[in-house]
Amino acid sequence: MCVDSSAKNVYYALGFPNQPHTSFNYLPEVNNLSIQINFRKNINIEQYRYSIIVDDTPIAVNKSIDKTKLKDTHAGGDEEIFSSTSLGVFPIKGKMITILGYSIDKPQDVDKTIFYGKLFFKSKINHIVKQFKTDKGFDYSHIANPKEKTDIKFDEKDDLLDIVKDISDIDNMYSLSIKDRLTDKIIFESRTWKFGGYQSKDNEPYPYVKIDKNVFKKSGDYEIIIQPSIDWTNCLDCDISSKEVEKYTSRYTLSITLDEENYTKKDFLLFSIIIGGLCGAIFVAILNNRKRKAKKKIDEEIKQKQTAQLQLNSVRSQLNPHFLFNALAGIQNLMNKNDTENANKYLSKFARLTRNVLESKELISLTEEKTLLYDYLQMEQLRFGFQYTINTQADLDTENIEIPAMLLQPLVENAVKHGITEKGKDGEIAISFEKQVSNLLLKITDNGSGFDATQTYDGLGLALSKNRISLLNTVYKDTPFILNIQSDTNGTTITITLSQWL
Repeated sequence: MCVDSSAKNVYYALGFPNQPHTSFNYLPEVNNLSIQINFRKNINIEQYRYSIIVDDTPIAVNKSIDKTKLKDTHAGGDEEIFSSTSLGVFPIKGKMITILGYSIDKPQDVDKTIFYGKLFFKSKINHIVKQFKTDKGFDYSHIANPKEKTDIKFDEKDDLLDIVKDISDIDNMYSLSIKDRLTDKIIFESRTWKFGGYQSKDNEPYPYVKIDKNVFKKSGDYEIIIQPSIDWTNCLDCDISSKEVEKYTSRYTLSITLDEENYTKKDFLLFSIIIGGLCGAIFVAILNNRKRKAKKKIDEEIKQKQTAQLQLNSVRSQLNPHFLFNALAGIQNLMNKNDTENANKYLSKFARLTRNVLESKELISLTEEKTLLYDYLQMEQLRFGFQYTINTQADLDTENIEIPAMLLQPLVENAVKHGITEKGKDGEIAISFEKQVSNLLLKITDNGSGFDATQTYDGLGLALSKNRISLLNTVYKDTPFILNIQSDTNGTTITITLSQWL
């Protein structure tokens, strides 16, 4: 990038947590920005595409590189010669410009560069949520718009504290930390925000951080600090002082009261467990010779689980590019039809969906799974016009029940691509989350023309899902996964039963 010659406070090449292919540039005092892209000479440039988004508006989608405008340059700072071309000059003051670059043969490897020309601001806490156990499961106590000092009492039944932040376009550039006011030491810190647990009025997910109540070791005052996670030293011509940085920092005081009596009982119980564990260890040592065979069997089971886990990761790594390639093909299809308006909407949905799909978590909550499915179905609805519903049984605790990530998405994608695409607005997809005693039932129903479930097909989605469920049953032997497919000319119903999961 090139900026105004008189610009100050240029922060460049800053990183996001858990997003190794994302670069953030903070340009609060820059008026105009020139952006160019460089390629090594031996790279096939025809394989590459880029998109440009200004704030939330795409201005270039899936564009190829104009080879006639390429020029040789020593952009690498050594003897290696690069080909480079300008993407244009953009007014950046008060705006955010995002560049997405990717190769069509590896659409899952998206490089993202953000140029942020707005000022940072104090990010406020929207509400604080205390989670506690009841006879019927979990319940929540909300504190909306907390004051600078808030009183919170933890009882023995309490479990977690959620800090919910206001929504911004750069949530991941803010960090949250908790400091013990008495010792002036940081006891908790996080730069990773979760999404999907709390919805705003316009159905956008609030960012939040879960904090175990055991972080607070004693009653007293604790300070919550939310501030930009900027490497203030990685800057050109900077003169921002510590007082200036404080303008972007929000501070809240939590006055925590713990149930000391219950904590004393817990300490005694913990001590008893430790003593019992030591006695058990001595007993195990005496019987060690008799249990060698049992230990060998356990070791073999552990190795089997580790092997299955590696195979699961391999299957997941195949699902991600499979999804991304189909989504990018969808964008290209809309552009080829000159349907620019829906292509722009599709790309906006695709941006948030990509972030959730590429997360490496093994388990996600039912709430997060629903959010991912909503985003995907809304995106595909722009292309095919079908109708859909997602229903959840009332007594399911969707925030605390977790399932393997991307368990349903490939099957829902199958229902869209091979079930109801030809029906247009008459196409219907219904997804439900149900409880059956201690089993969790996940159902996907479509009114397509159906297929022979006993046959083997070339599509990756169903084959990868079957393989993944087989591997999950190796890892979760006590809670087997059961896949059932019923299909005829009136439609298809796929049910995944998670046995003894609840």
